[in-house]
Amino acid sequence: MGKPPRTPTGSRKPPVASDGHRVIEDWMRRVMPDLQPVVTRLDSMIRATTPDLQYAVKWKKAYYGLPELGWIIEVVAYDVSVNAVFFAGSDFEPPPPLGSTDRTRYVKVKTVEEVETPEMYKWIEQASGVRGWI
Repeated sequence: MGKPPRTPTGSRKPPVASDGHRVIEDWMRRVMPDLQPVVTRLDSMIRATTPDLQYAVKWKKAYYGLPELGWIIEVVAYDVSVNAVFFAGSDFEPPPPLGSTDRTRYVKVKTVEEVETPEMYKWIEQASGVRGWI
């Protein structure tokens, strides 16, 4: 018998969904000021593209998910950039350029202009149709 597939974050347990989007809003306020417009725009694109989302924050990361697919997108803000992580990114056409762990792929952005690309819209849209981290 083979090993079960690894979860995107190893042996960690997935976050628990919150009661609403407020947890993401609180997280965005704690992001470095220069990156707040980037995470705000990314958040609005995800919410506009994917209906019926669930939200969580764990390990200083924002999670977006769907009840039937699990967590599909993770947003991580660092000091000078933001990573948009797609848990099923290797299944996308084309996949995001960074990452090689299991199915997870990501893109690193530093500006709102880097967020508002046709590829980002396409990856967000594809994420809402593929099973993520359950």
